[in-house]
Amino acid sequence: MKKKRVYVVPHSHWDREWYFSIEDSDILLSENLDHLLNVLERDESYTAYVFDGQSSIVEEYIKVRPENKERLQKLIKMKRLFVGPWYTQTDSLLVHKESIIRNLLYGTKIAKEMGHSMEIGYLPDIFGQNAYLPSIFRGFGLQFSILQRGIYTDKLHGDVNFIWKSPDGQSVKANHIYLGYGPGKFLSSDREYVQKQLLPMIEKLEEMNRHCDHLLLPAGGDQVLVREHFPETVAELNDIDPEREYVLSDYETFMKETWADESFHNVIEGELLATQQSRIHHTIRSQRYDIKQMNAIVEHKLLHVLEPLAVIGQTLGLNYPKAWLDQMWKQLFDVHAHDSIGGCNSDETNEAILFRLKKINRMADGLMNVVKKQIARAISNKLEKENIYVFFHTQPRTFSGVVKGVIFTKSPNFQIMTTDGKPVQAEMTAQRHLSGGKKIVVTAEGEKEVALPGYYRTEIQLHVENAPPLGYCTYEIIEGQTGLEKRVRVEEEWIENDCFTVSYEQGMLTLTDKRSGETIRHFFRLENTGDAGDSYDYSPLEGDEPIYLEKAELLSVEKGCLTETMVVQHTVKAPANLTERKTNMKSSELTVMTTLELRKGEAFVRVRHEVENKMEDHRLRVLLKTPVANPRTSFADQGFSLVERSVDNPYLANWRERNFAEAPVPIYPLENVAGVHDDHFVFAVITKGIKEYEVLSGTKEFALTLFRSVGLLGRDDLLWRPGRASGINNQVVYTPDAQLKKKLDFEYAIYVAKEKRDPKRIFALIDAYRGHFASYQLQTLNTLEERLDRFEIPYPIERAPEQFSLLEIDNNAIFMSVCKQAYDDSSVVVRVFNPTSEPQTFTVKSPYVLSIVKTNLAEEEICEVAESCRIDAKGYITLKLKVMRDNEKM
Repeated sequence: MKKKRVYVVPHSHWDREWYFSIEDSDILLSENLDHLLNVLERDESYTAYVFDGQSSIVEEYIKVRPENKERLQKLIKMKRLFVGPWYTQTDSLLVHKESIIRNLLYGTKIAKEMGHSMEIGYLPDIFGQNAYLPSIFRGFGLQFSILQRGIYTDKLHGDVNFIWKSPDGQSVKANHIYLGYGPGKFLSSDREYVQKQLLPMIEKLEEMNRHCDHLLLPAGGDQVLVREHFPETVAELNDIDPEREYVLSDYETFMKETWADESFHNVIEGELLATQQSRIHHTIRSQRYDIKQMNAIVEHKLLHVLEPLAVIGQTLGLNYPKAWLDQMWKQLFDVHAHDSIGGCNSDETNEAILFRLKKINRMADGLMNVVKKQIARAISNKLEKENIYVFFHTQPRTFSGVVKGVIFTKSPNFQIMTTDGKPVQAEMTAQRHLSGGKKIVVTAEGEKEVALPGYYRTEIQLHVENAPPLGYCTYEIIEGQTGLEKRVRVEEEWIENDCFTVSYEQGMLTLTDKRSGETIRHFFRLENTGDAGDSYDYSPLEGDEPIYLEKAELLSVEKGCLTETMVVQHTVKAPANLTERKTNMKSSELTVMTTLELRKGEAFVRVRHEVENKMEDHRLRVLLKTPVANPRTSFADQGFSLVERSVDNPYLANWRERNFAEAPVPIYPLENVAGVHDDHFVFAVITKGIKEYEVLSGTKEFALTLFRSVGLLGRDDLLWRPGRASGINNQVVYTPDAQLKKKLDFEYAIYVAKEKRDPKRIFALIDAYRGHFASYQLQTLNTLEERLDRFEIPYPIERAPEQFSLLEIDNNAIFMSVCKQAYDDSSVVVRVFNPTSEPQTFTVKSPYVLSIVKTNLAEEEICEVAESCRIDAKGYITLKLKVMRDNEKM
């Protein structure tokens, strides 16, 4: 009879930060890696050690131990120390799809420069698996994945080895570490340990490997020190247990030998969110909303504004700020580690995460400021006009729409014109007169203060028509002329645009779709409940009755030629904390101010809620009424398409009896959009940093979680999560900052239409609402709005055209997810995707592109592209463009 082979894999799961700081982690890292290098060099029988599939540990270690770089490099090259493919272990459901790809790009490149990048899509601890991870792994040449969380046991059909398939049809060979990443953490040859702990675990693994003689035993844990005795212990286990063969190994060897010896045909598709074996923490998506919101702002700014703007600048002759972007992305990867972005950390750590995000945001603003100013100055030189306003558009198709802007002028009256003298429709939403202050003039008699004249700061809505694809257009500011209409306050109780009417009547709001005539009365209300949970999970308070904020007070209605707004306020008495909720006391007050905005030509309603949170231990959701009666499924974007989810999770009925790790509640994450649909209507919500939703079964209501407020890192025995506290469970860690007792704002857009759901339409709405553009006024009146304007900078290009377009994609079903400089050279990398269920073809139109090469996600060349490109259903492709500079164009 063939022996079962047990692969013992020594490893450390390395959290960048958690209830400890990133500085704590790095100090510990230097100590542990020093020791690990010594152990591996001293004992050749210690065949391999896996350092959590991360490359960040390499860079952090070399910063403080540069003298050990060659030692580290030698062990990595020999495949005795495994790092990569990740930079950090990213959460895959709370960050942008391109952030996941970028994390792997940096992780694999850095690891390969050190000698080898682990060829495993390693996912030991993240809270659920993105549906596109198999496809993304394949894009980096990875054939295998090892993961812990998210799988229902009955989907395995008796084998923890299976084929994991993405929506685009790409797949990897996967292994589910059924007992987690730490069953062998305390591996010992002690007879009592072997009989009472080890063998029962091995027998369980054998039960879950019915058709396989290879068993994986991960032997590590969080921030553990290398177990020096493992080679000796493994040898002793072979003497103690003659029925099995124990080998000290690594993940690569295990997967290659297992899949070479066996054939596994079970296919599991899509995202993995099961809570059976491991906790998924479904409601961590609404924990520390301030972190999620700031991360969404930063990701959008980097991916959809700064990087394509810098590519435009590079084509015109500017330097691409690659070194700065490398710094920013690596700091962002630290934020994206699963605990970090989850917000399930100490207050000190969460404060550092927010600071990091704000720092990246400031760096992005500064780089954008420089690029915009350098281009605007070159345009001004070409036009021989000073007061110009440049609108940058960073999507590869023509744009028309209403956008916000700020204009500085000496006169309160001005007009915006095209450079050929045509007036542009614009609306003034606010104007302030600002003091010009004083400047210091150095004279022969010494310094003198000279008063400067005041000026006007005007907030506008500008109607942009046919802005060039991935480029810019230029306007001129003509002072002294009256050209802007003012948005004014009116006594009416409704607002409208081409598509919708929102009306107020006796405290209730009604939404009417003017195209279909469909009316949704009382289309939103707010729900407040107690939260007896912790930083990982929302937990209902037993006996708690929701407080609904239903009747609103109308505060104002303003109307202009381009936009109309309505402001309403909901106020209710509410408990200040859990103690008051238990005794039905209500000593606090919850006030939510809501602004609804309709813009000319937009097919959605913009919504903004503002809350001054004074309460503790509670959850606030907005309940949106839809025209879809009793939907069975919901949808949300994930990766490069839409995923469909059940409104009622069938596993919820008997989860306790089946000893699930936590309740499989149908509360789901979203990247940008979520909604419901049937044969007649589609209803969608596009968000900015709001990451959690639920469809309330048996109703027409769609619940969007705004935020949770809690004060403990971990708590035992939650209603939906029995047993130990998550995280650190031997000490109570208080997190008063996680109560979020401060001003909070939330933004999203509502789309409703009498039509069948069309992924092309949904992704177009995401782009339209999120806004892929920037603007810049070349002026000298104010040098604080754009902070670097007050300083002198060089102007590398003398002249630039008043209008510019780098490239255009000629199929509206194709969307661009990234446009940046390549990792290894100055080529331009563009990634485009097809969210529809049918293959699509397109061509890249550009007078600047000399050649196009298709690459994988690692930006390794695959083949040249002659003319058109094809993208499979729900798929994507990466293109590497050789682009000539504008001054080289014939």
